[in-house]
Amino acid sequence: MSPAPDERDRIRAAMDRILAGTPERSNGALTIVALAIEADLPRNALTQRHTDLKNKFYEHVRTHGDTPDVETRLRKKIVDLKTTIANKNDELTSLRADVQRFLAENTRLTLENQELRDVLGGNSTNVIPMHARFASRPIK
Repeated sequence: MSPAPDERDRIRAAMDRILAGTPERSNGALTIVALAIEADLPRNALTQRHTDLKNKFYEHVRTHGDTPDVETRLRKKIVDLKTTIANKNDELTSLRADVQRFLAENTRLTLENQELRDVLGGNSTNVIPMHARFASRPIK
């Protein structure tokens, strides 16, 4: 069973649109996936039934070496996002280490506070409230 001539026409029209930088359905990338989306066909139509058109598309991309502006911008954005993710991962690692240090310091201070309370608690009989001491003296 041979593929419908309509498929080949749709692929050719999609190739023209992508290579002209005016895609209608895809992101305009110079890939078979984008070409299949642009032609509104499954990818295997290009990789199995229309390999000659796939090869023609790749040959044009290789010989002209032109990358659409949209693809160039998207590739730059990907690089920027990967850098941002790497920076955020570094920051997250640092913050996690800070949390561990804060927890350790909090534990140390809690223990020190408890020791001080224990020391003060044992000598609480030496503490006389000010109002009781002055209450026994008449005010002049």
